[in-house]
Amino acid sequence: MEYSSTTVFITGVAKPAKDDPIANDYQVFFLSLVVDKETDMIVDATCNTARDMTKDFIRSLLVNRNLATELGDMVTDIRRRFHGLAQKPLIVALKDAYNRYVLLGKTGPEKTSC
Repeated sequence: MEYSSTTVFITGVAKPAKDDPIANDYQVFFLSLVVDKETDMIVDATCNTARDMTKDFIRSLLVNRNLATELGDMVTDIRRRFHGLAQKPLIVALKDAYNRYVLLGKTGPEKTSC
């Protein structure tokens, strides 16, 4: 898949619960988002889960949402609709990705020439 030049890749991380199968394979739960900087819309999402269905469901909760203005609504939807073991790490990772996006700012870091 190709992404527009206005998109950025952001990752949020969280520690999974000990009883979550993710903890056996990975020491961290990660959520990766592709966000359009011009609109703040999430255009793609993925995460490390034990099942593809879980990843697909999480993606459906996040894609086409505005990262800058809908964080609270996304968290509410996750709490209401996603009852997997990774619910808490997913929320923490989403907030971490949001914080990284805010630090990036609208224009991102300026490139310097050599």
